[in-house]
Amino acid sequence: MEFRYLGNSGFKVSEITFGNWLTHGSQVENDVATECVRAALDAGISTFDTADVYANTAAETVLGAALKNERRESLEIFTKVYGPTGPKGKNDLGLSRKHIMESINGSLRRLQTDYVDLYQAHRYDFETPLEETMQAFADIVRQGKALYIGVSEWTAEQLREGHALSKELGFQLISNQPQYSMLWRVIEAEVVPTSEELGVSQIVWSPMAQGVLSGKYLPGQPAPEGSRATDQKGGAKMIERWMRDDVLAGVQELKPIAEEAGLSMPQLAVAWVLQNPNVASAIVGASRPEQIADSVEAAGVKLEAEVLKRIDDAIGSLAERDPAQTKSPPKREA
Repeated sequence: MEFRYLGNSGFKVSEITFGNWLTHGSQVENDVATECVRAALDAGISTFDTADVYANTAAETVLGAALKNERRESLEIFTKVYGPTGPKGKNDLGLSRKHIMESINGSLRRLQTDYVDLYQAHRYDFETPLEETMQAFADIVRQGKALYIGVSEWTAEQLREGHALSKELGFQLISNQPQYSMLWRVIEAEVVPTSEELGVSQIVWSPMAQGVLSGKYLPGQPAPEGSRATDQKGGAKMIERWMRDDVLAGVQELKPIAEEAGLSMPQLAVAWVLQNPNVASAIVGASRPEQIADSVEAAGVKLEAEVLKRIDDAIGSLAERDPAQTKSPPKREA
């Protein structure tokens, strides 16, 4: 495993982060989830990402139990706040001071830890003054409940405003967690250049485009049984944007490129996002322990310029690049 600094800080994370968004606490049994965490640890992954909204807090509980007997100082544990949790009452979502302060305490309890290494604003909250949100984060850092602060899916302008406030309030905003893959490149035009200027790193999710870049989905053929595209609990909806024959055909053109590079298709997809110097870590998930070992092989891989060009030629106009696609939920109805 290789490690990279997160933002303009002295904090290092593993190039591969284990995330439990679509699986733990909902789609796989807890014992299998624990086995996946064990496999991640055995593979050298030390960084774990979750959120209170995943499986309505159950994912945090599963992760906390799985990491309970590990040396805390050897781990980097991330979680997030914003989405609706609990009974989803009027103050059970967003980035108000009330919701943030109550949420960090709940997350720490479920994760069975005194602090998280990185606490992230899961989306931008148009309903709450940014000053209120950032002051709450500053207080959490001073209380020792979080060591660093990050955000997720913020635009370049939102990052700039949040970063300025964090400096005024005496803490570091060091990361952004956006979607990023060969097929979803919306952060490249604005978010990445701004982040490089500010000293903010990307921790990217869905580097395999919900599994489409694994190559297992073939144009003109039904999705394999048991795959995410057949999962009606949520996975199918997330992946449907890529389940077009033109996209699937383009992905198939990546197979010889991966083979010549000595990589599997998933490894090529993860290695590709890690070629971006502003990316500190790629988040991978797993519903089976053996999936972890394959993804980890992408750490430390260097893709030559010719390989990167061949990938661009294969994907071409199929990739989404519009910066406007980086967005948070709109203002809530009164």
